[in-house]
Amino acid sequence: ISHYQSQIGSIARGRVIRYDGYNAFVDIGRVEAVLPKEEQIKSENYAVNVSLVFYIKEISDDNFGNSRVIVSRIDPKLITELFKKEVPEITNGTVEIKNAVREPGERAKIAVYSSQGGVDPVGACVGQRGVRVQTVTNELGGREKIDIIQWNSDESLYLAAALSPAKIIEIEILKDSKTPKARVTVNELQAPLAIGKGGINVNLASKLTGYEIDIKQVEATAEDIKKFEEEKAKKNEERK
Repeated sequence: ISHYQSQIGSIARGRVIRYDGYNAFVDIGRVEAVLPKEEQIKSENYAVNVSLVFYIKEISDDNFGNSRVIVSRIDPKLITELFKKEVPEITNGTVEIKNAVREPGERAKIAVYSSQGGVDPVGACVGQRGVRVQTVTNELGGREKIDIIQWNSDESLYLAAALSPAKIIEIEILKDSKTPKARVTVNELQAPLAIGKGGINVNLASKLTGYEIDIKQVEATAEDIKKFEEEKAKKNEERK
């Protein structure tokens, strides 16, 4: 336990050695760690001998006063630590992760930034042919889509990037409210992308930026429809 006290906030590869239907018990080296139900990705299978990467979250006492290492598969810091491992530019300080948010097993967004001119922080995290981001995705089970966006001190630009892949018409920052709010205007074709399935895209963008986001739809013009159809056809062609 004393060894892992200094490891809190890092990641470790572990092997599932027992699953009682609620908690998973994991061999992470010197100790048997606990992966509680609330720290598990719902869609994941924690069968015996499955090997995964875990975020070492805390050390707490059980009901009998025994110390135990608590690990997580849903903590956003699991993503930031995986990117640190995969991206040398983060390790050496060239690229900084400003924030990371997740809907575990489904989608995540991370905001990255570099103060050094000529450095593309998004490109560094994506990697050549997407190899770096794919490695992180694979460590998260292969299903969680990761959006990497560029952090910007300009709130409007940051919000627009956070709502990608939707194309934004206008962003109005509402300064007079107690909590930061933004009204975002999109055309009706882009609204489903901005909101996302079950509201996942707008909810993650809201968590990432700290803004309560209100999506306002306007009617699409003939030019909007034409562009939308062209882009859709191009994506279908790329998939083929």
